[in-house]
Amino acid sequence: ADEDGFQIRALLLTMFYRLLPTLIREGKVYIAESPLYEITCGKDIYFAYNEPEKGKVLDKLSEKKYTIQRSKGLGENEPDMMWQTTMNPESRRLLRVVPEDEDETYKMFHILLGNDADDIAARKRFISEKSRFYYNPADL
Repeated sequence: ADEDGFQIRALLLTMFYRLLPTLIREGKVYIAESPLYEITCGKDIYFAYNEPEKGKVLDKLSEKKYTIQRSKGLGENEPDMMWQTTMNPESRRLLRVVPEDEDETYKMFHILLGNDADDIAARKRFISEKSRFYYNPADL
C-alpha cells in the first residue's frame, strides 16, 4: 500500500473523469480523508493524516509514553474510528475535487493511468522527467 492512499484515490478520480465528468465539473465529488496514524497517550487519542501532523502530535506529547498505530487504509479501521474520523459530518475531512484546468487535468490522468501504447510512452517520459523531484536517498 502507498503511504497516503493516493493510488486508490487516483484510480477512483480517473473513473470519475472518464465516466462521470459532469459530477466533477459541478463540484459534486469529494474525497473523505482517513488518518494515517492513531496515536494513543493514556486515554487520549490523536489522529494524524500525514507526517507533519504526526510530528506535531509527537512534539506535543514530548516525553510522555504513547503508542502509534499505522493505518494502511479504510479496510483496517475499526467502525468507531471510521465514523469518528471519516464519516461523521462534525469531524471528517472532505476535500472537494475542483480542477484548476480541466483539460490539463484530464490529460494528466490519461498520461498517468491510460492503457494504450501512446499513454505508456508518455507515462515513461513523465516519470523520467519528474522523478528527480521525488527522489529521496533514504528510500534506497
